[in-house]
Amino acid sequence: MQPTDITDNTVTLDVPLKRGDTEITEIQVTKPTAGSLRGIGLAALANADVDALITILPRITYPNLTKEECSRLELPDLIALAGKVIGFLSPKPVV
Repeated sequence: MQPTDITDNTVTLDVPLKRGDTEITEIQVTKPTAGSLRGIGLAALANADVDALITILPRITYPNLTKEECSRLELPDLIALAGKVIGFLSPKPVV
């Protein structure tokens, strides 16, 4: 098993998010667990459903985004984060 490079799961935002005096420029996405997927359909996530993404992202991001912050993400940033989430749903290739 090879160690996962943490930068593989980091998204640099095109448009940083403001949180008080702090500017969030990068978001790390962690692999979701069964518990973090509660109440979210896998098909909805696989199809990059915006409501499903806004629900799951606060559970699996660092810094932890709020639903309101997720709603303010620019479309290219949301799509980049969705790509990371969808990547976790894909089965590992058989070698």
